[in-house]
Amino acid sequence: MRHGIGYRKLNKTSEHRKALFKNMLNSLIKYEQIITTLPKAKELKPQIDKVITIGKKNILSNKKKLFSKLQNKKSVKKVFDELSKRYNSRKGGYSRVLKAGFRTGDDAPMAVIELIDRNKEAKKIDKPKKVEKKDNDKQSDPKIASK
Repeated sequence: MRHGIGYRKLNKTSEHRKALFKNMLNSLIKYEQIITTLPKAKELKPQIDKVITIGKKNILSNKKKLFSKLQNKKSVKKVFDELSKRYNSRKGGYSRVLKAGFRTGDDAPMAVIELIDRNKEAKKIDKPKKVEKKDNDKQSDPKIASK
């Protein structure tokens, strides 16, 4: 019987699971909202809450602890500079999991995990800005079919 086992194995080896959650933590810190399966989101929620709690005390040992867990300088910097100040008065519950229907391919339950009071602009970090093409470029190279 599985009494007292406190986490989901997600059908992955321990190293794969550790790498998966490290990458998901970095993505959640960067974009402040990600879409994933429901079991992964439920396992990620306590981990992100612990990361933000560690980041609230700005001491060197906590920075080293977070860097060993996240292995990304930008994520550690964002936790200590932005997120710790945003959640300074909050005592816990820095993230929420919202159910988002089912995936079309395998009918897996999907969820959105996001930080409370998130920055709406953080989701657009990697998207390139749209550049409008001029109509003059199309007119300069007309393709004429001749017989």
